[in-house]
This record gives sequence, structure tokens and C-alpha cells, in this order.
Amino acid sequence: MTHDEARALIARLYGPIAPDLDIDEIDPDSDFREEAEIDSMDFLNFLLALKNETGYDVPQQDYDCFSTLNGAAAYLSANLGRPGGIQSR
Repeated sequence: MTHDEARALIARLYGPIAPDLDIDEIDPDSDFREEAEIDSMDFLNFLLALKNETGYDVPQQDYDCFSTLNGAAAYLSANLGRPGGIQSR
């Protein structure tokens, strides 16, 4: 998965959670949840959607990797296809 594909996945999964969110309007290096006005329940719903989409359960110790949009995209890109990592369905 490329960085752009990861951003598209993030945007798609957040669509039902935050329908007014425009990923292109977010500063990709700022606090994503603050910029997008996402609360902790929205974030957990995103993680659940990610698990349903990819089969990958993000370990709690990796939640900080999702603090920025670029961080989240980098995390997803780095873990795709790795043994025990995210597998696309």
C-alpha cells in the first residue's frame, strides 16, 4: 500500500464516521483528531472499521502512530503485507 492509498483508505473509513471531514483540508502533520474534530469514540470506530476492512487489529501501543494523518498513512503503508501485518482483502 502506498502513502496515497493509505490516505484514501483513511478517508474512506472516516466517511461514515465524520461525513463532513475533507481529508484534503487537514494539515497532514497536525494533530489529526483535533484538526478533524474526531473524539475518542470516533477514533475507536475508525479502528474497528479498519479491522473489518483489513483484518488487522492495531495494537493499543501503536495508537499514537495515528496522531497525524501522515503518521497514520505511514503506519498503514509500513505494515501492509508484513507477516502478521495488514493484509488487504
